Amino acid sequence: MRRIAFLLLDGYALLSTASALEPLRAANLFSPTLRYDITLLSATGTEARSSVGASFQTRPFQDAMPLYDVLFVVAGGTPARITDPALFAWLRQADRNGVALGGISGGAVVLAKAGLLENRRFTVHWHHYDDFETLPGDWLLERKLFVIDRDRYTCAGGSAPLDMMHAIIARDHGTGFAQKISDWFIQTEVRAAEAPQRSSFAARYGPLPDGVAAALELMQSHIADPLGQDQIAALSGLSTRQLQRQFRETTGRSVMEEYRRIRLETGKELIETTRIPLAEIAQMAGFSSQAHFSDAFRKAFGMAPSALRKKEGPA
Repeated sequence: MRRIAFLLLDGYALLSTASALEPLRAANLFSPTLRYDITLLSATGTEARSSVGASFQTRPFQDAMPLYDVLFVVAGGTPARITDPALFAWLRQADRNGVALGGISGGAVVLAKAGLLENRRFTVHWHHYDDFETLPGDWLLERKLFVIDRDRYTCAGGSAPLDMMHAIIARDHGTGFAQKISDWFIQTEVRAAEAPQRSSFAARYGPLPDGVAAALELMQSHIADPLGQDQIAALSGLSTRQLQRQFRETTGRSVMEEYRRIRLETGKELIETTRIPLAEIAQMAGFSSQAHFSDAFRKAFGMAPSALRKKEGPA
């Protein structure tokens, strides 16, 4: 069982919140045992009021020890105006406790203000893009539906939490179980993390078997914390041999070759668009060391990461 908390800041969007909570409720409904233990918190007391006036009963975050597996900050309105030192300190304590942190809709703005998004890829609702133009720091903001970077889970709000929760449940319990939940909510098309900023898997690869599409979605949402081949196969509902065969038929590459290519493309984009040290980029792309990353990068692109960095400009 995973312990998941939602910190609802007044003015949060009801749709975003329900889109995050309902898949977890359904996962519990469809399971013989409790899969997710859910706690609702607020900054204002025993009730958190949404932008449309509806409310949830909550516990004050000040009364809760930040010892969850994942803690999501859900914020709408004007999160850039939040200046609560106690809230920021509590979130930083959660981080020190090893709690994975997430932001829904404007929640990433609050995490950033608390100093908890440095050198992390993340996303936020498009309405809050401009907030990061005024916040001091170098931000790795990606205009995607959701981004999972190691222990940070962020999404754009609206219906995007449905897609992020699908990815989380698929990682925890397999794509078959996650698809059952998506069907329950008549979510006939689960969107990948980078939709709609990039073309779909089908546009890039052509028609895909279900298992291959599921495996690619898992790869895209696990860049910095790569899954093993057997894990990917099991979560995709196939044997390792079946997945390997279908991957070679579809992409012309093995499962792990394609996974490495996806991670290296992420590293290449970070080199081209940020000034993050190469050692940290190696970690963000899921490599155990800078040397391992450099060797794989050179084989894939014909140049060392340091050469590309010099070409793009000084670090």
